[in-house]
Amino acid sequence: MAQRNAMELADVYVPRFEISRSTRITAAGSCFAQHIGKQFKQRGYRFIDVEPAPVALPEEAHSKFGYGIYSARYGNIYSARQLVQTFARARGERTPADEYWTDGERFYDPYRPSIEPRGFASLDELRIHRDAHLRAVDSMLAQTDLFVFTFGLTEAWENTGDGSVYPTCPGTVHGRFDADQHRFVNFRYGEVLADFKEFVQYARSVNPAMRFLVTVSPVPLTATASGHHVLSATIASKSILRAVCSELYDTYDFLDYFPSYELVSSHPMRALGYEPNLRSVSTAGVAQVMDVFFTAHGEAVSGAAPQVAAPAAAPASPAAEPSADDVVCDEMILEMFGR
Repeated sequence: MAQRNAMELADVYVPRFEISRSTRITAAGSCFAQHIGKQFKQRGYRFIDVEPAPVALPEEAHSKFGYGIYSARYGNIYSARQLVQTFARARGERTPADEYWTDGERFYDPYRPSIEPRGFASLDELRIHRDAHLRAVDSMLAQTDLFVFTFGLTEAWENTGDGSVYPTCPGTVHGRFDADQHRFVNFRYGEVLADFKEFVQYARSVNPAMRFLVTVSPVPLTATASGHHVLSATIASKSILRAVCSELYDTYDFLDYFPSYELVSSHPMRALGYEPNLRSVSTAGVAQVMDVFFTAHGEAVSGAAPQVAAPAAAPASPAAEPSADDVVCDEMILEMFGR
């Protein structure tokens, strides 16, 4: 490693199985997973979207309203527990106690707080959108040959009554924090592993031939509620997720691991893949990661597909109008609270 250019590590990834352009691909996960999904689409792969944007919605507004980011309009899914619960709700086996949030005028989906930035006009409207979304999610796995998931966080916030996990802490993007109803949870190795194994078991019951590609997001924590320094909390969280991926890889021969985490955050990379804020992955960093992946699968390198821009910085104040990238990466709103 010491004798090699950090940007020339093409052989760091050897695919376990072929991914062809006819492979039906679906994806979910944290912010970094969006780059993978976009690259599959831009390179002409068969990326499944069961919840496409309305024809009347301008293309530049798609991501702001949660369209075209993943294979359904579920927004960022940061933890394996959130993933399991999303599909349990879709098949009617889970009904969260916390159905909606309201500010007295608008209504928000607690489990997709960013997909309607200004909320819904009524509870009935929220329910119509939610039910249509869950029907779409329920149909997704039957159309999937390869499910791609990027593990993002071990830290989460859940409802104290029924354990429903939120994508963000209530009171940040929307909602109001209540210590009697909401609590912090930091999932341990065994919990993360068990949750994803549960998802694999369910997904393969729908499609016995389904394969999986897992990654770990190289995007560090913006903030932590663990009580530790954010650097230590980040290393602990990512280490757990990386260890889970190793265990999954060793357990299932139909599951592959792609080292996007190592290609950006490991010490040989010298932080070359990050923006100066040491959090956002740079355009060059994304291009490097994607080139390694697609080169290993027999694709041309650099320039074969448009590069994906890194997320924009969070708005300077809560009064500022978020950009599409700010909305896509939910937890970046924590930077506003820091300021």
